[in-house]
Amino acid sequence: MMKVIRWNPSYTMNRLNEFNRYGERPNGYTDTDMGLAVDVLENDSGYVVKASVPGINVEEVEITFEDNVLTIKGEVQDDNEEQEGNFHIRERWFGSFGRRLRFPTNVDADAIEATYENGILTLNVPKVEEAQPKRIEVKTA
Repeated sequence: MMKVIRWNPSYTMNRLNEFNRYGERPNGYTDTDMGLAVDVLENDSGYVVKASVPGINVEEVEITFEDNVLTIKGEVQDDNEEQEGNFHIRERWFGSFGRRLRFPTNVDADAIEATYENGILTLNVPKVEEAQPKRIEVKTA
């Protein structure tokens, strides 16, 4: 026998949906700002945030953390010099980009590390000690 269960979207939400909801407009960015696609991985010790930002000057990327919200913003400069001719295809983007991520658990802001290699910006965001899972051993008599 088949059982029909009424669908409720709140049942299917997971913890990472908090990241996505907070990243939507209105979030202080203008209409000319581009969203920044990110991958967020959670493990026992913290989060790993990866963003593809090829062609940027890392000195022009601003990363801040305040009130449990990580903000990444910057700008990709247009390299359009005086060109003789017309573009047939122009798909590379330029301009401002940004993303804000609110973490569902408290993180250690002083221990956040950022690296940039081969167009990938990687941030390691550790959880505070009390937010990390603790293993409790069962003792036998």
